[in-house]
Amino acid sequence: MNSASSTRARTSGHRRVAVIGQGFVGLPAAMLAQQAGHLVVGFDTDPDRITRLRSGDSYISDVPSHLLRQAQESGRYWPTSDTDALDKFDVALVAVPTPVIGDKPDLSCVEAAAKALAPYLRPGCLVALESTSYPGTTETVFAPILETSGLRAGRDFHLGYAPERLNPGSGIASIARIPKIVAGIDSESLHAVTEFWQGLIDTVVPAPDIRTAEVAKLIENAFRLLNISFVNELAQHARHLGVDVWAALSLAATKPYGYMEFRPSVGAGGHCLPSDTAYLSWRLHEDARTCQLIDTAMAINTAQPGYVADRILTTCTPTADPPRIVVVGATYKPDVADVRDSAALKVTDILRSRGADVTVVDPLLGHHPGVLTDLTPDMVAHTDLLALLVAHRGLDYPLIRTASRVFDACAALTPAPHIERL
Repeated sequence: MNSASSTRARTSGHRRVAVIGQGFVGLPAAMLAQQAGHLVVGFDTDPDRITRLRSGDSYISDVPSHLLRQAQESGRYWPTSDTDALDKFDVALVAVPTPVIGDKPDLSCVEAAAKALAPYLRPGCLVALESTSYPGTTETVFAPILETSGLRAGRDFHLGYAPERLNPGSGIASIARIPKIVAGIDSESLHAVTEFWQGLIDTVVPAPDIRTAEVAKLIENAFRLLNISFVNELAQHARHLGVDVWAALSLAATKPYGYMEFRPSVGAGGHCLPSDTAYLSWRLHEDARTCQLIDTAMAINTAQPGYVADRILTTCTPTADPPRIVVVGATYKPDVADVRDSAALKVTDILRSRGADVTVVDPLLGHHPGVLTDLTPDMVAHTDLLALLVAHRGLDYPLIRTASRVFDACAALTPAPHIERL
């Protein structure tokens, strides 16, 4: 089999596809499948999500509401929390959360999805896990639950692993252009999952086996966390050396080979980087193996919000008691309305725990409790410090600059005496 296929091909016939989980991964996958002509059941156990989906109200930035409405009007997409709707599926994609509870992986959602699918398995169907997890999950956790149906993976039904690759905020068309790694429990399963995804996206990359694909996904996210932690630690040292780390990083980025640019921040958030790296670390520790570089990066990332809070309080007017602080930006990354594991919100919590009077403003979080959507001149005029933690496009940067003191964690503002950078 070729190592990669770069031509999008239609699968043989339109199928009944069940997508388990209608979140940041599952809903875009459902849209891609219905665009390819498949009949898609979008299954989720959250009744509020199903209500919003049925009303054509998308909560995922990569899936605009008009696309969601078009999908339902076509008759090819039906959101539901009724497990009976899973009956007679040909393909099932499982895209459910895999969080970390304490320092251990929580696979309860993966297990629940497998239990929901097991009664509806049929000979010849395909089940593919999309959720990121430690190596061995698909074969030792997911498959045994599916096999309570009496059918055997690789013998009676196809089992695959196809880890998500999303850059939230890039849009559904961009998702279709990102190469997709796929793997199967045997050659026939690999062929089945490859053929299906070739009908949805431009490039499919078959992996030699499922565990290799599981590790590849963890490598991708651990790589990013390692480098983000590196530049965040470097920013602390550069400041004490009297060096503008932002200028130094910009100079380094002019090298055309052997270097990839990463920028300091309040910390890596979202589900992928902290949680997925923890999965890799946990799995290695389970075998009594050390992973010093990964563990150090995780520790640096965990400590970063506290460091940023310290810098903000140090920058405040000394006489301010309690200091009045306006935090601008609360999501885990720019231009995405997602607060999962948001480092900015962790900074906010730390500031409040230390007695600061904090107002949080983020135009993307209209429904998030305690967050205002509009930054006003009155807020800026009556704050002791404005902390810019997430640099969304469309923020009123001229207004932000008028604050008496500004802590710029993003290097989004031109340097000035009253503006201190991370």
